[in-house]
Amino acid sequence: MTGRLHKAFAAVAAIATLVSMAACGSSGKQGSDSADDVVTFGLGEPQNPLIPGNTNESNGSLVVNTMLYTGLVTTKPDGTLINEVADKIEPNADSSEFDITLQSGWKFSDGTPVTSESFTKAWSYTANAANAQLNSSFMSVIAGYDDLQKDGLKGDEQLSGLTVVDDTHFKVKLNAPCSIFPTMLVYMGFDPLPEGFYSDPKGYGEKPVGNGPYKFKAWSHNSSIDLVPNEYYKGYYKPKNGGVHYKIYTDTKAQYADVQGGNLDVMNQLPATALKNLLKDKSIKAISKPGPNRIMLGIPTDLEHFSGEEGTLRRQAISKAIDRQTICDKIMSGLASPAQDFSSPTINGFSDSLKGNDVLTFDAAEAKKLWAEADKISPWSGTFTISYNADGSSLRETYEAVANQLKNTLGIDVKTNAIPTKQEYLTALKDDTLHTAYNDNWGPDYPSLENYLKPIYSTAAYKGGSNYDKYLNPEFDALLDKAAAASSTDEANKLYQQAEEILLNDLPSVPIYNVNALGATSKDIDDVQFNWQGNPVLAFIAKG
Repeated sequence: MTGRLHKAFAAVAAIATLVSMAACGSSGKQGSDSADDVVTFGLGEPQNPLIPGNTNESNGSLVVNTMLYTGLVTTKPDGTLINEVADKIEPNADSSEFDITLQSGWKFSDGTPVTSESFTKAWSYTANAANAQLNSSFMSVIAGYDDLQKDGLKGDEQLSGLTVVDDTHFKVKLNAPCSIFPTMLVYMGFDPLPEGFYSDPKGYGEKPVGNGPYKFKAWSHNSSIDLVPNEYYKGYYKPKNGGVHYKIYTDTKAQYADVQGGNLDVMNQLPATALKNLLKDKSIKAISKPGPNRIMLGIPTDLEHFSGEEGTLRRQAISKAIDRQTICDKIMSGLASPAQDFSSPTINGFSDSLKGNDVLTFDAAEAKKLWAEADKISPWSGTFTISYNADGSSLRETYEAVANQLKNTLGIDVKTNAIPTKQEYLTALKDDTLHTAYNDNWGPDYPSLENYLKPIYSTAAYKGGSNYDKYLNPEFDALLDKAAAASSTDEANKLYQQAEEILLNDLPSVPIYNVNALGATSKDIDDVQFNWQGNPVLAFIAKG
């Protein structure tokens, strides 16, 4: 989730790169221990303990991903895939099996070695339904996943598709060919865990031991998290500073005021009140680049009036009733663009000419007509409620605008439901206690069009991922499977686009806008890179 203009790469080329390329290290000094050399960054409280398999929201990922942990592969800031712990990742002819060889000498921050089992046991733990990990569905591509979704498991059962050869060599058998599997390994859900994790997973998440550029120092809940450079790290993102101090906020306005006053170095969740004059504000250094994050209105299929033919008509009516350009201009001050598909213009495979994407165009007359057709099936009653986290950047303003547009166009009662923090909000989503429409904010985990589709709308992501819309469509799933087996990225993207066209008809969630990668730094911070996910590369910030 990050600020990037990136060039996505073909899956076949990515595999070839992995076969041949050894991990790279950045140039520049290793971090010092000076308090003056510590970077301060604004953050919200992470939803869960800091475990890769159970972190799938932005606050936690900014601490976990390429900070406390690193995986077999990573990306440079521009999205270029490079090896990290892996020495080689070699596919068979149809990309249904992979031989993975690790580099020797990698260690966790406690000095224990990173081995093949550090990966295979972590992946199996994440996949195992008994462990209720949020990133379980990412493991669904691996053979044996379905067996680990059965009732009565102890939690230590292993994926049958993983075979350890020795400490630096293991094999992966997939359920079906998947040419983008090496790209998927960028995601933190595939990061390794040390043996010590399994004796106390909950306690471990409060004091994690990773293998990334930084090691854990302290976590004062709802106040701060502190990391320091990991002396055992040997990968690309060697820190150029003495550590990172995450200041935890519940109000983005307070964050921005601290950056303006020189009391916070970097932030990337800006309040709506700052957007109008962001690029003119001389008290900070502003960042605004095309980004990959998108905002949608999620509408679960089990909400009354939102299933079957009636539900499809109402979803299409709501989409037609949203004036996206006005929201982008007035709420986002031109720092966002109206949605044209389910992904982002920065992602390889994006298309602004998909069949059916006219449903994303404001048309009040057509919206009223569609709503009236739905009323013929079952008359509307009640209030349409939209939930969101109040500490999110511009969400209050966005959803109040959406609510007013729906009221004015459709003539129905609409209200918003602000949940104080993202942590509380995501817990309610996971526990299925909202029973309302909701803010569906997604940024990609790895640079692929697939990542905007499968983790959110596939059957595999229902109850084991982020399919909070409870959307189940076998035709959609079949296209994802066919795309995963494609021999080239171009071929795969055509199939993913066909899958998007199904979504444009069904609208399990309603695309609203793509937001720029936005950020602000204090005036004395130089050369902050924002990566392809729209996040600042904290390891490369050098102070002084």
